[in-house]
Amino acid sequence: MRFGPVPVDEAAGAVLAHAVALPGGKLKKGRVLSAADVAALREAGLTSVIVARLDAGDVGEDAAATRLARALVPDPEAAGLSLDTAFTGRVNIRATGPGIIALDATAIARLNAVDPMITLATVPEWQRVTAGTMVGTVKIIAYAVPEAALAAACAAGAGAMRRLAPSVARADLIVTETEPGTASEEEKGIRAVWARVARLGIAEGTTRIVPHDAGAVAAALAASDAGMVLVLTGSATSDIADVVPAGLVAAGGAVIRFGMPVDPGNLLVLGRLGDRPVIGLPGCARSPALNGADWVLERVACGVAVTGADIAAMGVGGLLKEIPTRPQPRERAPRG
Repeated sequence: MRFGPVPVDEAAGAVLAHAVALPGGKLKKGRVLSAADVAALREAGLTSVIVARLDAGDVGEDAAATRLARALVPDPEAAGLSLDTAFTGRVNIRATGPGIIALDATAIARLNAVDPMITLATVPEWQRVTAGTMVGTVKIIAYAVPEAALAAACAAGAGAMRRLAPSVARADLIVTETEPGTASEEEKGIRAVWARVARLGIAEGTTRIVPHDAGAVAAALAASDAGMVLVLTGSATSDIADVVPAGLVAAGGAVIRFGMPVDPGNLLVLGRLGDRPVIGLPGCARSPALNGADWVLERVACGVAVTGADIAAMGVGGLLKEIPTRPQPRERAPRG
């Protein structure tokens, strides 16, 4: 592609690089100049104009953006994504339903290294989405790019994006109380947990309120037939031998990880009971604000096998916004 000023008389068929105001109306940036446009520019007294002229083998911005987006998502229905119509060298990629986004970060980095004029920006991997959420945008920065560069970018990024829909149909919630009658299904903290489940499109199952006791937790776990079980305790889990981990083991399950390097969210318990995930929620899950439990819950609910090593790797970026209602905030209150 050749870019720069040309005599007005030679501008027909070129792409206008900057908007030009004329007595009869403005010619917008990106317009392919027609013979009539050239005549209007001449009549306005202009002798030259800045344009982009495509060379043989160049691909225009909209066509290039469309090709790259289709390479990234070759089967939109199977990938759970949709592609917007190209405009000004851009194609937006959107989720078609709830879930999380799976990305091949290495492939995307290779794509973005092919040519600075060929770009893809995405949300972070495992970002929770709903129908219509923009998850990526292809942008061709120049008015055209060489065919060879576009082909290389398409090959590098082929199939690099997809949405993982929830694989769990229904979740149950176990709530422990340290004193009888202190927990209620309608309290804000419990409703905040169910709101997390609902935004993933998962059905709200049974809420079981039980004593804060390992045996009671084990019995409640055994009574559940939901695809995922969440446990919200009346007192924070303090050790791997505490009520939730002990109750899970007593029910025949296994603890995958206790504790995570995400704050708020440190006191999370992740385990399995047979083939079903069990998540002991930290107290911060009573707030609707983002916390570490969201990262684990969303992945597990969408069928991603979260390991202890995965949780250990969440520390970079794991310092989240403080929740003011926490019993033990990070910062000490100033002394009076």
